[in-house]
Amino acid sequence: MQYVRPSTARGQADLGWLNSKHSFSFGQYFDPQFMGFGPLRVINEDRIAPGTGFDTHGHRDMEIVTYVLEGTLAHKDSLGHGAELRPGEVQHMTAGTGIRHSEFNPSDSEALWLLQIWIQPEREGLTPGYDQKVFPTAGSKGRLQLLASRDGRDGALTIRRDVDLYALRLEGSQHLTHDMAPGRLGWVQVARGRLQVNGRVLSAGDGSALEGERAVTFSDGAGAELLFFDMAP
Repeated sequence: MQYVRPSTARGQADLGWLNSKHSFSFGQYFDPQFMGFGPLRVINEDRIAPGTGFDTHGHRDMEIVTYVLEGTLAHKDSLGHGAELRPGEVQHMTAGTGIRHSEFNPSDSEALWLLQIWIQPEREGLTPGYDQKVFPTAGSKGRLQLLASRDGRDGALTIRRDVDLYALRLEGSQHLTHDMAPGRLGWVQVARGRLQVNGRVLSAGDGSALEGERAVTFSDGAGAELLFFDMAP
Protein backbone atom coordinates (compact mmCIF):
# COMPACT_ATOMS: atom_id res chain seq x y z
CA MET A 1 0.00 0.00 0.00
CA GLN A 2 1.23 3.47 -0.87
CA TYR A 3 -0.46 6.66 0.25
CA VAL A 4 0.62 10.10 -1.01
CA ARG A 5 0.32 13.06 1.36
CA PRO A 6 0.35 16.11 -0.94
CA SER A 7 2.32 19.17 0.07
CA THR A 8 -0.83 21.29 -0.14
CA ALA A 9 -2.63 19.07 2.39
CA ARG A 10 -0.13 19.78 5.17
CA GLY A 11 -0.86 22.03 8.09
CA GLN A 12 0.77 25.46 8.07
CA ALA A 13 1.77 28.14 10.55
CA ASP A 14 2.87 31.53 9.22
CA LEU A 15 4.18 33.74 12.02
CA GLY A 16 5.97 36.25 9.80
CA TRP A 17 9.45 35.28 10.96
CA LEU A 18 8.58 31.56 10.63
CA ASN A 19 6.76 29.71 7.89
CA SER A 20 6.26 26.10 8.96
CA LYS A 21 4.50 23.26 7.16
CA HIS A 22 3.45 20.19 9.13
CA SER A 23 3.11 16.70 7.66
CA PHE A 24 1.50 15.55 10.94
CA SER A 25 -0.51 17.24 13.68
CA PHE A 26 1.60 19.85 15.44
CA GLY A 27 0.96 22.95 17.53
CA GLN A 28 -2.33 24.57 16.49
CA TYR A 29 -2.71 22.17 13.55
CA PHE A 30 -4.67 19.05 14.46
CA ASP A 31 -5.89 16.28 12.19
CA PRO A 32 -6.78 13.00 13.92
CA GLN A 33 -6.00 11.12 10.70
CA PHE A 34 -2.44 12.44 10.67
CA MET A 35 -1.00 12.05 14.15
CA GLY A 36 2.15 10.38 12.80
CA PHE A 37 3.14 7.24 10.96
CA GLY A 38 4.72 4.34 12.81
CA PRO A 39 7.30 5.88 15.16
CA LEU A 40 7.35 9.13 13.14
CA ARG A 41 5.60 11.86 15.08
CA VAL A 42 6.67 15.14 13.42
CA ILE A 43 8.04 16.23 10.05
CA ASN A 44 8.10 20.01 9.89
CA GLU A 45 9.49 22.03 7.00
CA ASP A 46 10.60 25.34 8.53
CA ARG A 47 11.71 28.55 6.84
CA ILE A 48 13.15 30.99 9.38
CA ALA A 49 13.80 34.63 8.55
CA PRO A 50 17.25 36.20 9.05
CA GLY A 51 18.05 37.21 12.61
CA THR A 52 15.17 35.26 14.14
CA GLY A 53 14.53 31.86 15.66
CA PHE A 54 13.18 29.82 18.55
CA ASP A 55 14.01 31.02 22.04
CA THR A 56 15.10 28.46 24.63
CA HIS A 57 12.44 25.80 25.06
CA GLY A 58 12.25 22.24 26.31
CA HIS A 59 11.62 18.73 24.98
CA ARG A 60 11.20 15.32 26.62
CA ASP A 61 11.08 11.72 25.46
CA MET A 62 11.66 12.31 21.76
CA GLU A 63 14.41 11.65 19.23
CA ILE A 64 14.88 14.88 17.25
CA VAL A 65 16.73 15.05 13.93
CA THR A 66 17.37 18.30 12.06
CA TYR A 67 18.35 18.37 8.38
CA VAL A 68 19.46 21.76 7.00
CA LEU A 69 18.63 22.50 3.36
CA GLU A 70 19.76 26.13 3.08
CA GLY A 71 21.31 28.66 5.43
CA THR A 72 22.82 28.27 8.89
CA LEU A 73 21.28 27.03 12.14
CA ALA A 74 22.82 28.19 15.41
CA HIS A 75 22.10 25.80 18.29
CA LYS A 76 22.63 26.05 22.06
CA ASP A 77 21.40 23.58 24.66
CA SER A 78 21.30 22.83 28.36
CA LEU A 79 23.97 20.12 27.95
CA GLY A 80 26.50 22.82 27.11
CA HIS A 81 26.62 22.36 23.35
CA GLY A 82 26.87 25.33 21.03
CA ALA A 83 27.14 24.67 17.31
CA GLU A 84 26.23 25.83 13.84
CA LEU A 85 24.76 23.53 11.19
CA ARG A 86 24.80 24.06 7.44
CA PRO A 87 23.68 22.00 4.43
CA GLY A 88 25.38 18.62 4.57
CA GLU A 89 25.27 18.57 8.38
CA VAL A 90 22.69 16.66 10.42
CA GLN A 91 21.90 17.10 14.10
CA HIS A 92 20.44 14.56 16.52
CA MET A 93 19.17 15.06 20.06
CA THR A 94 17.85 12.47 22.49
CA ALA A 95 15.52 14.62 24.58
CA GLY A 96 14.99 11.81 27.11
CA THR A 97 14.39 13.03 30.66
CA GLY A 98 14.60 16.62 29.45
CA ILE A 99 16.67 18.97 27.34
CA ARG A 100 16.36 22.70 26.66
CA HIS A 101 17.72 24.38 23.56
CA SER A 102 17.44 27.37 21.26
CA GLU A 103 17.50 27.44 17.46
CA PHE A 104 18.41 30.64 15.66
CA ASN A 105 19.19 31.95 12.19
CA PRO A 106 22.34 34.01 12.79
CA SER A 107 22.47 35.50 9.28
CA ASP A 108 21.38 39.09 8.69
CA SER A 109 20.44 38.39 5.07
CA GLU A 110 19.97 34.67 4.34
CA ALA A 111 16.86 32.67 5.20
CA LEU A 112 17.20 29.32 6.97
CA TRP A 113 15.38 26.31 5.52
CA LEU A 114 15.31 22.98 7.32
CA LEU A 115 13.39 19.80 8.02
CA GLN A 116 12.91 18.84 11.65
CA ILE A 117 11.89 15.29 12.49
CA TRP A 118 10.60 13.90 15.78
CA ILE A 119 10.73 10.14 16.32
CA GLN A 120 9.21 8.42 19.33
CA PRO A 121 12.03 6.71 21.29
CA GLU A 122 12.19 3.02 22.14
CA ARG A 123 11.37 3.89 25.75
CA GLU A 124 10.85 6.91 27.98
CA GLY A 125 13.35 8.27 30.48
CA LEU A 126 16.50 8.02 28.36
CA THR A 127 19.60 10.04 29.21
CA PRO A 128 19.62 13.23 27.09
CA GLY A 129 22.29 13.43 24.40
CA TYR A 130 23.47 15.46 21.42
CA ASP A 131 25.46 14.77 18.27
CA GLN A 132 25.96 16.20 14.81
CA LYS A 133 27.83 14.94 11.77
CA VAL A 134 28.83 16.08 8.31
CA PHE A 135 27.43 14.12 5.37
CA PRO A 136 28.82 15.64 2.15
CA THR A 137 25.94 16.18 -0.26
CA ALA A 138 27.83 14.39 -3.03
CA GLY A 139 27.46 11.19 -1.02
CA SER A 140 23.71 11.01 -1.62
CA LYS A 141 23.76 11.56 -5.39
CA GLY A 142 22.19 8.50 -6.95
CA ARG A 143 22.41 6.42 -3.78
CA LEU A 144 20.83 6.24 -0.36
CA GLN A 145 23.10 7.94 2.17
CA LEU A 146 22.45 6.62 5.67
CA LEU A 147 22.15 9.56 8.08
CA ALA A 148 20.88 7.89 11.25
CA SER A 149 20.13 4.38 12.52
CA ARG A 150 19.68 2.42 15.74
CA ASP A 151 23.16 0.86 15.40
CA GLY A 152 24.98 3.90 14.01
CA ARG A 153 26.50 1.79 11.23
CA ASP A 154 28.47 3.21 8.33
CA GLY A 155 29.22 6.40 10.22
CA ALA A 156 25.58 7.33 10.77
CA LEU A 157 24.20 9.10 13.81
CA THR A 158 22.88 6.73 16.48
CA ILE A 159 19.20 7.17 17.37
CA ARG A 160 17.21 5.33 20.03
CA ARG A 161 14.65 3.66 17.77
CA ASP A 162 14.78 1.05 14.99
CA VAL A 163 14.63 3.61 12.18
CA ASP A 164 17.03 3.92 9.25
CA LEU A 165 17.00 7.48 7.92
CA TYR A 166 18.48 8.09 4.47
CA ALA A 167 19.03 11.07 2.18
CA LEU A 168 18.82 10.73 -1.59
CA ARG A 169 19.44 13.03 -4.54
CA LEU A 170 18.23 11.77 -7.90
CA GLU A 171 18.50 13.08 -11.45
CA GLY A 172 17.34 11.93 -14.87
CA SER A 173 18.03 8.31 -15.69
CA GLN A 174 19.25 7.39 -12.19
CA HIS A 175 17.23 4.50 -10.80
CA LEU A 176 17.41 2.92 -7.37
CA THR A 177 15.52 0.11 -5.62
CA HIS A 178 15.57 -0.44 -1.85
CA ASP A 179 14.32 -3.79 -0.52
CA MET A 180 12.00 -3.66 2.48
CA ALA A 181 12.09 -6.39 5.13
CA PRO A 182 8.68 -7.90 5.98
CA GLY A 183 6.63 -5.79 8.36
CA ARG A 184 8.67 -2.61 8.03
CA LEU A 185 7.19 0.77 7.16
CA GLY A 186 8.51 3.38 4.77
CA TRP A 187 8.02 7.14 4.55
CA VAL A 188 9.36 9.41 1.80
CA GLN A 189 9.56 13.18 2.34
CA VAL A 190 10.50 15.17 -0.76
CA ALA A 191 12.38 18.39 -0.04
CA ARG A 192 13.12 19.58 -3.58
CA GLY A 193 12.38 18.70 -7.16
CA ARG A 194 10.34 15.80 -8.46
CA LEU A 195 10.66 12.03 -8.87
CA GLN A 196 8.68 8.80 -9.02
CA VAL A 197 8.38 6.49 -6.01
CA ASN A 198 6.97 3.08 -6.94
CA GLY A 199 5.54 4.71 -10.04
CA ARG A 200 3.81 7.58 -8.22
CA VAL A 201 4.98 11.10 -9.02
CA LEU A 202 6.03 13.11 -5.96
CA SER A 203 7.02 16.78 -5.92
CA ALA A 204 8.61 19.11 -3.37
CA GLY A 205 6.78 18.97 -0.05
CA ASP A 206 4.93 15.75 -0.81
CA GLY A 207 5.17 12.78 1.52
CA SER A 208 4.39 9.14 0.89
CA ALA A 209 3.59 6.35 3.35
CA LEU A 210 4.55 2.81 2.33
CA GLU A 211 3.18 -0.23 4.13
CA GLY A 212 3.40 -3.86 3.04
CA GLU A 213 5.69 -3.00 0.12
CA ARG A 214 8.44 -5.49 -0.69
CA ALA A 215 10.62 -2.79 -2.26
CA VAL A 216 10.74 0.95 -2.88
CA THR A 217 11.88 2.17 -6.29
CA PHE A 218 13.07 5.72 -6.88
CA SER A 219 13.27 6.92 -10.50
CA ASP A 220 12.86 9.79 -12.98
CA GLY A 221 14.35 12.42 -10.71
CA ALA A 222 14.39 16.08 -11.65
CA GLY A 223 16.46 17.98 -9.09
CA ALA A 224 15.06 15.61 -6.46
CA GLU A 225 16.25 15.67 -2.85
CA LEU A 226 14.42 13.63 -0.26
CA LEU A 227 14.54 11.86 3.08
CA PHE A 228 13.53 8.21 3.29
CA PHE A 229 12.62 6.40 6.52
CA ASP A 230 12.79 2.57 6.76
CA MET A 231 11.17 1.77 10.12
CA ALA A 232 10.04 -0.99 12.42
CA PRO A 233 6.44 -0.23 13.49
